[in-house]
Formats: sequence, C-alpha cells, structure tokens
Amino acid sequence: MRVLLAYRPPYDWSAMLQFLSARAVAGMEVVADGVYSRSIGLNGVHGTFSIGPVGGDALELTLDFPDASAVPEIVARVRRMFDLDADLPSIHRQLKRDPLMERLIAERPGLRVPGAWNGLELAIRAVLGQQITVGVAIRLAGKLVAQYGAPLLSPRAGLSHVFPEPTVLAQADLATLGMPKSRGRTLSGVAQALLDDSLLFAPGREGGVARLLALHGIGDWTAQYIALRQLREPDAFPSGDVGLIKALAALEGGPVTARELLLRAEAWRPCRGYAAQLLWTSLSRMD
Repeated sequence: MRVLLAYRPPYDWSAMLQFLSARAVAGMEVVADGVYSRSIGLNGVHGTFSIGPVGGDALELTLDFPDASAVPEIVARVRRMFDLDADLPSIHRQLKRDPLMERLIAERPGLRVPGAWNGLELAIRAVLGQQITVGVAIRLAGKLVAQYGAPLLSPRAGLSHVFPEPTVLAQADLATLGMPKSRGRTLSGVAQALLDDSLLFAPGREGGVARLLALHGIGDWTAQYIALRQLREPDAFPSGDVGLIKALAALEGGPVTARELLLRAEAWRPCRGYAAQLLWTSLSRMD
C-alpha cells in the first residue's frame, strides 16, 4: 500500500534522514538511497514501512502490514514521527526574535524535530545512550533487538526483527547485553511502567514529564528528550545536553554553562525544542 503524506513546505528531508541514519538500529532500521525503512509492531501484528520524498510537498509512505484496519493509526504515528504537521511559520516567528535563531533558521528553514515510532522504543534508546556515545548506544540497541525482538515473518533487506514487546523487556535481565546492572533495571522498570500505565507515552497528556521523572533511573535530560521526540512537547528542552552546550558555545564564540544555556533558552519559549534541533543540527557542519 502507498500513501501520500502532505506537509506544509519547506521540509528538510536531508537533515531528517541524516538524523535517522546516524541512529539506525541494525535489523530494525535501514537508510538507503534517500529512503528510510523500518520494521514495526502494532497490537501484536508485525510489518514494515518505507518513506521518502516525492513531488508536490509530500512524503510517500509504502506500507507492508497485514492488518488493514491499523492503517489510520500507522499513518498518524508516521506523521508524528516525521513532524509533518508542524506549524513552522509560527514557530519561526517566535524563535526569530533571537538573532542567532534567525540565522540558524535561514540556513535550515525546513528543519523538523524527529519523532519516534513508539514511546517505549525511544525511552529504551534514550536510557541506553546515557553517558555513552551514540555509536555504542546503537550497537547495544541492535543487540537488544536481535536477542529480545520477534523475528519478522517476511524479512526484507536489512530488516529482520521488530522492537521487543514491553512484556518481554520487563522480565529480561538486560544487564547481560553489556551495561551496568542499574541501567538494566531502569530499562526493565520503564517497560513495566508502560504495562502499568498504557498511556505513559501518550502525546498531549498533561503531566508527562513528571510521570517520567518519577521512574527509577530517569533524570531530567532523559525525560525532556522523550517529551520532545515522543510526547511531542514543542517546549521540551534537555538543557544539560552536552551537544547543545557545545553548539551554543561554538556559535557564540565562548564557553557556555548548562545554566547559561537554560537562561538563554527562555527567549525561545514556547518552542525551545525546535531551537534545540537547530542547535544540534548546527554541529554537523562543525565536524
């Protein structure tokens, strides 16, 4: 099945693809020839989708999923994942009050905030990434998917497994993957928390960050990161993020502390998440 997903231009597909490619988990995600593909699971049913740009201000979603009744839910998730409904003109009007943001927007006017297929996957990946490099975290995620994820009945090039179910992760000893035991307990605890509250990662639900912070091993950075990419809170802002601090310091030409970043970000409310994405993306041209 093919579905056209319209958006209001501009859309910086190259930046979105670069972000996803750098974090693609082996066996679950593939980026090739300008197209992102991945395995998905929904209500116990498994399949895959691919997405890439076509003419006419739209992305083309190619879906291979055996349950046709799930298509509306899949489309809604994909639209959130690729931030297709963002009101960039309104966001930019707010951010452009800061000359630095105005300059960054001029350089990448179609930049969106990448989302996630589901909240558990994003939370697990965020916890895996605590205090280690992106590359190491992605390798750990690949081991987790291969060991605990269900195999696809119809695998395709590069896609062999779906992300594990919360019932599996809640009972697994994830420290055996090669991480501190405390982090393994946090991962299992997050999965159990989702089993206890099926709306834990629901976008738009009030008090989402507070619920995340109440979980063992989830600090402010992780909660804000999940709020930005899964809960889709446009003002979420992981202020202690090393990349954000590094980006602002490089752009401003001097050292910046986490506190100074947070104070500077007050001018970016209520769109601090989009400011964060602009800062993160600016790092790619500095490398």
